[in-house]
Amino acid sequence: MPRMNATRRHPVNFTLNGRAVSVEVENRMLLSDLLRHEIGLTGTHVGCEHGVCGACTVQIDGRPARACLTLAQQVRGSDVRTVEALSPNPAELSPLQAAFRRHHGLQCGFCTPGILMSLDTLLRETPDADRDEIREHLSGHLCRCTGYASIIEAALAAADELRKEEKTNA
Repeated sequence: MPRMNATRRHPVNFTLNGRAVSVEVENRMLLSDLLRHEIGLTGTHVGCEHGVCGACTVQIDGRPARACLTLAQQVRGSDVRTVEALSPNPAELSPLQAAFRRHHGLQCGFCTPGILMSLDTLLRETPDADRDEIREHLSGHLCRCTGYASIIEAALAAADELRKEEKTNA
């Protein structure tokens, strides 16, 4: 029986932060490695490499996913969104990012990109999320700086601001 060559590269086409991407990846390449080392988007952090800490959270087809547990080949045909896409203008912060800044939700910042991507999903799906819903949604993330209180305050403030923006645009 022939052995599979782990270094053989395969084409993967997907959308990344709104742009079409076509790359060749090895069989075992992780999405986190593709994003950081091949494409150069270093906002997705890699902490535990076991899917426990949540630092590598990105959105795949609108759902939070751990990039360290996802093979790059698995995103073929998908829409992948990283923290770099939170604000449409790189010179500005999104309402969620701005709230993190105002409420000191950053701490050291290592866990922040993954938390932002999870909260972005929550606030799009549940604009009226309350403190308990936010806390539950963050239960899959580890912040070693214990910045949870300020993170929750920032999320509540961002939710409030996003609701106000939606009313203004309606």
